[in-house]
Amino acid sequence: MTSEIKIKMESPQENAWHALDTADVFKQLNAQDHGLLQKEAERRLAEYGPNELQAAKRISPWELLFEQFKNVLIIILLVAAVFSAFVGEGLDAIVIGIIVLFAVGLGFVQEYRAERAIEALREMAAPTAAVMRDGDEVEVPAREVVPGDVILIRAGDKIPADSRLIESVNLQIEEAALTGESVPVEKKVATIEKADLAIGDRKNMAYAGTAATYGRGRALVTSTGMNTEFGKIATLLQTVESGQTPLQDNLDKVGANLARAAFVIVTLIVAIGLFRGQPIIEMLLFGIALAVAVVPEALPAVVTISLAIGVQRMVKRHALVRKLPAVETLGSTSVICSDKTGTLTKDEMTARKVYVAGEIFDVSGAGYEPHGKFSLDGKEIAPSDALKKLLTGATLASDAHIVQNEADKRWHVKGDPTEGALVVAAAKAGLKKNDLDEEFPRVEEIPFTSETKRMTTLHRANDQRVAYSKGAPEIIIDSCARLLTANGEIPFDAEAKKRVLDAAQSMAGEALRVLAIATKTNTGIETAEHDMTFLGLLGMIDPPRPEAKDAIKTCEDAGIKVVMITGDHPVTAQAVARELGLLKNGRVITGAELDAISDEDFVREVEKIEVYARVSPAHKLRVVSALQANQHIVAMTGDGVNDAPALKKADIGIAMGITGTDVTKEASAMTLTDDNFASIVAAVEEGRGIFGNIKKYLMYLLSSNIGEILLMAVSSLFGMPLPLETVQILYINLATDGLPALALSVDPAEKDLMKRKPRNPRTGIFTRPVTILMVIGGVWLAAINLGLFAWALNSGRSTEEARTMTFVSVVIFEFFKAYNFRSDRNSVFLKPFANKWLNLAVLWEMGLLALIVYLPFMHDAFKTFSLPLVDLAIIAALSLTIVPVLETAKWMERRGWFGSMV
Repeated sequence: MTSEIKIKMESPQENAWHALDTADVFKQLNAQDHGLLQKEAERRLAEYGPNELQAAKRISPWELLFEQFKNVLIIILLVAAVFSAFVGEGLDAIVIGIIVLFAVGLGFVQEYRAERAIEALREMAAPTAAVMRDGDEVEVPAREVVPGDVILIRAGDKIPADSRLIESVNLQIEEAALTGESVPVEKKVATIEKADLAIGDRKNMAYAGTAATYGRGRALVTSTGMNTEFGKIATLLQTVESGQTPLQDNLDKVGANLARAAFVIVTLIVAIGLFRGQPIIEMLLFGIALAVAVVPEALPAVVTISLAIGVQRMVKRHALVRKLPAVETLGSTSVICSDKTGTLTKDEMTARKVYVAGEIFDVSGAGYEPHGKFSLDGKEIAPSDALKKLLTGATLASDAHIVQNEADKRWHVKGDPTEGALVVAAAKAGLKKNDLDEEFPRVEEIPFTSETKRMTTLHRANDQRVAYSKGAPEIIIDSCARLLTANGEIPFDAEAKKRVLDAAQSMAGEALRVLAIATKTNTGIETAEHDMTFLGLLGMIDPPRPEAKDAIKTCEDAGIKVVMITGDHPVTAQAVARELGLLKNGRVITGAELDAISDEDFVREVEKIEVYARVSPAHKLRVVSALQANQHIVAMTGDGVNDAPALKKADIGIAMGITGTDVTKEASAMTLTDDNFASIVAAVEEGRGIFGNIKKYLMYLLSSNIGEILLMAVSSLFGMPLPLETVQILYINLATDGLPALALSVDPAEKDLMKRKPRNPRTGIFTRPVTILMVIGGVWLAAINLGLFAWALNSGRSTEEARTMTFVSVVIFEFFKAYNFRSDRNSVFLKPFANKWLNLAVLWEMGLLALIVYLPFMHDAFKTFSLPLVDLAIIAALSLTIVPVLETAKWMERRGWFGSMV
């Protein structure tokens, strides 16, 4: 069991202020209703410290920079640069040095920016707070608020510290950043007896970092600074360690293996040469050149270019990557843990059902865009008079307005989101809020309170006064004496009231928030809420994104499990999950139920759970950690502050760009610029394609290295002259490790990428089929070219001509292999020239090769010989043999002869 998953919530008994009577809270905090004395506040400030988030010990920039040089591949490249300079290859040394600096600089910048997450949390804190000191209301810096302070809360205020409410007048607080719940929470003072409650259910508490949206209140500060719920998140962010990505693990293994292989093989070949009596300096230079050839100097460049181009493509598909390796990590993701609000849903309350005149109508459209249709039993209908009367009343009894942003053409609500849903529903029936307000101006109103659970407005309609009331169904129904039907008004008897209540309960069972609407004509405000006419019901929900369902289906096809993790109510979470097709045979579990499960049991049960509701930040961390303990690669999406620790802990954290907080963006590796879950699918495809291209490059390069080393080693063992000069080895390294290899890093993705199951990152790049393919290509290159070299010597050709034939043959071999290694499973004849950059790279290198072989002044530098046409024909025929050999190997691979391809 890994230590990471042993993250538990603080015991509710240690922080159960919501379960205490206000008198007990005052007593425990030694506080008074009229506030603290200024001197006492100063004493407590000294005792408890300032009310601000404390940053963990910072790693200095120099330490971060030094960490970058601990990478095995970077060390090998630095050694290779020194070797290259030693043998006189100054250009090689400079290029390798630039690659090293680029890779080190990129890693340094990424890690330096990642440490800013705590700073973003600090910026979210309230700058000032209204508190009672010495019996008077004063405004103090929020950092000076202390436990025992009485704070005053008004609409628009940020809450400065965790507090127990002692007075609430219609107070509503937006807690989405902390809990994920999309609707402002109605607050109350009454004690909640159950101590073990999720944050979202503690209705008598106000938390730091949240904001009051309606009403007013007073509260007694219980926790400040790092002891607040925000502070706990900051602590989690400081303690959560981000592991290496699969790509980083794979490249570290490659680097280490190459270092060992280079040392052993070069030492062996140099020893054999010395044993045969060849000059020491000559063999040392040859050994250094061979060592440089073994190391893939362009690997960091290829990886960086692949990732950078993938990032550019992803920006066009609404995904912005902060950490380049995260692109590849997405390609091996096996579980996506997604927040509900704003990620799978629109985070825009929408009317879905309307009950009027005894029938339930469906309303299409999602979010605040005022476009949609009404339908009955699946058939589209024009809004009836009764339906229009209901929507008119709902709109007039609301204060919210919808507006369209000129820049992005998105619709937004100014005001309460639930009222916004009513206004949008009316607009879908052709009833505009501004027009209705002008036609029926409001003259008086009775505001909503938590006690009455309704709001009533009085309007002028010609020479009459018309009242409209909206509120909880049971409250509105009790105040009605008549019922609107398709044929007019009728008495609202007990049986009719039961039918309406049953309809309301049915809608609530679908996780809809239900409001009832009633009206009364020729009335004053004093009698408006009696003997009303019942108009109907509206059921609202934060709806799933229309494209999210298709995206989840695509994830399933790609072998990726999607799990919902939300702070919202379990009934709502379950309804949304079922509609999306996310919840099928799995379980729905709450945070309280999760607390009752041990870490060991949870690791076993986590595979069966598809929806988590009413969860805290610590719960989200437990879920991510348990999945990782089961060897999953976990992606976590989210937008609220509550998501930040889990985003950092996940293998890849994905933040929302529009609704996401700065905290989540800083803690995440990737941000969705359109807040669209469907964009993750595009990112997964890019990630898989990028890893595929890195694998192609390594297959191509290492297969070439295997062939070259075998060629040199076997010729040494047989006592033959070395088939390649030192400078020729260096040029082959440059030609194969250069443009053709870089061209493979931008190869078009294979068409069946999103039909494959996620690869197991722990198997590494070199699966059995990939290794066999590389070995076959390398062995064939060595065998053919050793034979060619031996034949050329025995045919009476000079050693210089034989070496030139071998040199040209190896290079041509590499070019054919570059096309073959565009896929490790599919035939080269499926669009063989689809990669235009590879075509151009090969043409360029062929031109350079011709100059090296046929320009006389190049002969001394590269130890080459002008080959006759017959030699070129022999070379071309032999080089072409690699194509049927690799095609046969891939044919066997597709039939499973070599084991799993994943």
